[in-house]
Amino acid sequence: MLAAVVAGIAMASGMAAGESACRLVRVAEWPVRLERNQLLVDGAINRKPLGVKLDTGTTRTILLRQAAVQLGLPLQRTRGRMYGIGGEADLEQAFVDEFIIGETTRENWRMLVAGRQERGDGVAVLLGEDFLHKFDVEFDLAHNRVRLYQPEHCDDTSLAYWAAEGVSVVEIDPVDEGRPQIVLTVRVNGQPVRALLDSGAESSLLTKNDAATAGITPETTGVVAIGKVGGLGRKAVAAWVGPFKSVAIGKELFTDTALPFADLYKDATYTPVGSLVPRRMETLQPMLLGVDFLRAHRVLVSHSQRRIYFTYSGGPAFMWAGALPNNPVPTGDTRP
Repeated sequence: MLAAVVAGIAMASGMAAGESACRLVRVAEWPVRLERNQLLVDGAINRKPLGVKLDTGTTRTILLRQAAVQLGLPLQRTRGRMYGIGGEADLEQAFVDEFIIGETTRENWRMLVAGRQERGDGVAVLLGEDFLHKFDVEFDLAHNRVRLYQPEHCDDTSLAYWAAEGVSVVEIDPVDEGRPQIVLTVRVNGQPVRALLDSGAESSLLTKNDAATAGITPETTGVVAIGKVGGLGRKAVAAWVGPFKSVAIGKELFTDTALPFADLYKDATYTPVGSLVPRRMETLQPMLLGVDFLRAHRVLVSHSQRRIYFTYSGGPAFMWAGALPNNPVPTGDTRP
């Protein structure tokens, strides 16, 4: 069950007389806070307050195991496993009578449970694309707001209602509706790279394969090791940050910037149908376009149109920009 509509935005659609104008019907507006570059919203399970992390990078919403135990929810084993950064994660299930986030409520939800490690950051739920892809989602982090919309009669109308010009538009790649993701194509050092818009990633992050395609490896001059990164998987993987000549996203071109990269899916494998030979997921998985990008932009993810609209707000689009010696922070100017 979802909350009632709270507002609507009429859009100039250029439609003929007698036809309905495009209208963005706002379903919810969530105040968000940024803690360690995580997008957090206050929520509750069975009336017990908890922290919810908005995570477009996960296809399924996850209740973290530590929180499930603290809530006293019975856990049921499943045969399923989740694959991602750090390898595999075992999955369990818990039945939730009521989940509340902002003015939005969902009842009688059988939630997946994962994550053995204790986080210590107050996050109990990773709210994933299975929930969010039902809406058009606006990230307005300059005003600490995330808004959910249901568009009406919008078709090809631009949904960037806050700007008349300077809007970039990129297409969302076709995706398996059973595993919804927000994947787009960017260009790194002129090379096309698939990117996952991941509000659960604190910083944008290239795969080691994609960095190599762009001409950057751990042995490249100027590359610096920065430790390890991890996810829900059992292991952490080594990461580096390196200099990149250019990153192009839509109409925006960032030059002389720095991006971290890692062998993100080193310990994650899959076996294609009809094959007995496991393959590394690194060959299929995209780079991560994280919260640093969202902080520097106002973004509307239109699941209904399969497009992303965004405008530049200010500051570096990548949090590691300027981290390397003699590496200037990019201006973020949009260019045709």
